Amino acid sequence: MILRPLSPLTRRRLANFRANRRGYWSMWVFLVLFLLSLVAELIANDRPLLVEYDGQLYLPILRNYTEADFGGDLPIDADYRDREVAKRIDAKGWIVWPPIPYDYRTINFHLPSPAPSPPSGANLLGTDDQGRDVLARLIYGFRISVLFGLVLTVLSSIVGVAAGAVQGYYGGLTDLLFQRFLEIWSGLPVLYLLIILSSIIQPDFWWLLGIMLLFSWMSLVDLVRAEFLRARNFDYVRAAKALGVSNPVIIWRHVLPNAMVATLTFLPFILNGSITTLTSLDFLGFGLPPGSPSLGELLSEGKANLQAPWLGLTAFFTLAVMLSLLIFVGEAVRDAFDPRKMNG
Repeated sequence: MILRPLSPLTRRRLANFRANRRGYWSMWVFLVLFLLSLVAELIANDRPLLVEYDGQLYLPILRNYTEADFGGDLPIDADYRDREVAKRIDAKGWIVWPPIPYDYRTINFHLPSPAPSPPSGANLLGTDDQGRDVLARLIYGFRISVLFGLVLTVLSSIVGVAAGAVQGYYGGLTDLLFQRFLEIWSGLPVLYLLIILSSIIQPDFWWLLGIMLLFSWMSLVDLVRAEFLRARNFDYVRAAKALGVSNPVIIWRHVLPNAMVATLTFLPFILNGSITTLTSLDFLGFGLPPGSPSLGELLSEGKANLQAPWLGLTAFFTLAVMLSLLIFVGEAVRDAFDPRKMNG
């Protein structure tokens, strides 16, 4: 495959993006944090990464082993945190644990004080009111929040761009009817609908994603519609029509690339709003199922346990840093596509 060189316009945009040092480095910090969260099982897990027993290697993080595999009598899944299992393995081998030996569901039954317990050497950010490690839940919760925001942003952008393109390109009666539909649809009380549906159906990741997609796609419609209304009367569009090019081809090949320039500058801010929406729903109790690692649930636990300030402070600073990084990246993307800086 032959790689084409970057166009002068693309090179100028990349240079403008890098010139915004705050946004440029924020992008790298966010990417590093997100990539680390993608391998959360290797960082925080109540299963060892590697076990050597009686001359044989085991990978508990990938496979389930029974106590009988490590010299026990019962054919049940091995609990590597059990002292007897650990003693048998240490007698004939060794164990390599992750840096944080807790899963987001793991309960520490050996706390120095009643849960929620303050930060200690065993639990660097303390535990929640059920004795679960806050740092482990923070890593898994960060991953779910970002993945939810990314998927919702991509899907809502696809639907919103398609709706705005059809509405703006064809105009007339199509535009008029679509605008009346958007006015009605945007006036629906989203939170009340979620509360009603949550009392009927147990929400999960995909259920929440589908419900939020029904309403989040409208954020880009007005922007794309305005770009298509402006561009549909340009000379190159009229020339394409005169040559007999079909409307779908004109939309996809000639008008959409220009509309996407303005759309891309909004994507980091839409991602920010998607993450905030999930956090708000979890905080109110209408989000992910109970027990799921969630920044909103951590905030709720901090509100319910004011005597444990590390819960609320951990969730607050995590959200503040994550959302600030995304805002800085969005500002850098906006500068990259700013036509006033193309001649710089």
